[in-house]
Amino acid sequence: MKTRVYVTLKNGVLDPQGKAIHHALEGLGFSGVNDVRAGKLIELDLEESVSDADIEAMCRKLLANTVIENFRIERAAA
Repeated sequence: MKTRVYVTLKNGVLDPQGKAIHHALEGLGFSGVNDVRAGKLIELDLEESVSDADIEAMCRKLLANTVIENFRIERAAA
């Protein structure tokens, strides 16, 4: 089963990559961009037997730094 994990920085955590993207967009002449926050998308191909709790444990132990990052799990519909 295809599963996506979206990892984003928590509010209040500085995002230097997002700032660099924002600056580059302005340098390329794009206006109207107020802020940029960069994150990660991790795609997993899992067996049906892998539980939601197992996926959450993967996120908490490895895929996301829960001190500064949030994560959201999205499983593909069967």
